[in-house]
Amino acid sequence: MELEKGMSVSIQSYKHNQRIHRIWKNTFVIENNNNELITAHKKAKVIEDNGRTWYTKEPALCYFYKDLWFNVIVMFKQEGVYYYCNLSSPYLYDGEGIKYIDYDLDVKVYPDGSYRILDENEYNYHLKKMKYPRDIVNIVEKELRNLIEKIEAKEPPFNHEYVMKHYNAFMNNEVKNK
Repeated sequence: MELEKGMSVSIQSYKHNQRIHRIWKNTFVIENNNNELITAHKKAKVIEDNGRTWYTKEPALCYFYKDLWFNVIVMFKQEGVYYYCNLSSPYLYDGEGIKYIDYDLDVKVYPDGSYRILDENEYNYHLKKMKYPRDIVNIVEKELRNLIEKIEAKEPPFNHEYVMKHYNAFMNNEVKNK
């Protein structure tokens, strides 16, 4: 089954040991092309690995890639646009959900363009505990550098006009469907 525009789908994040990490319910496909899958949600239900549930507070876009080892969540908060980037395997879709392996390291980008690398302790802990293979470590570290270059160069999706085009398409469709 192919992911089609307007389709409702879940996002399933796993850890390297194949255990589920987090699930987002009721996200919608807004674009699917050769290399990039874009989904959007507003007040999505999130289920943590311990069973705890919560709902997202603001509209968000998610950018997934078939050939890059990260994904990007763009959150539209009152104080501005924030980006939360997960170092992860490229996504796959198996008819059940959009799936990827989360490799712990994250980069948070603030509305002013500054950024911070997060969860280095978690990454180092899981690297040892789950015995990340050397080739995975090399890829994750290389992709972290690639991600930072994209952030600093304001390449999509770290480009305001680019994300606003997708955000407006999502919000306009959502209004039409009410």
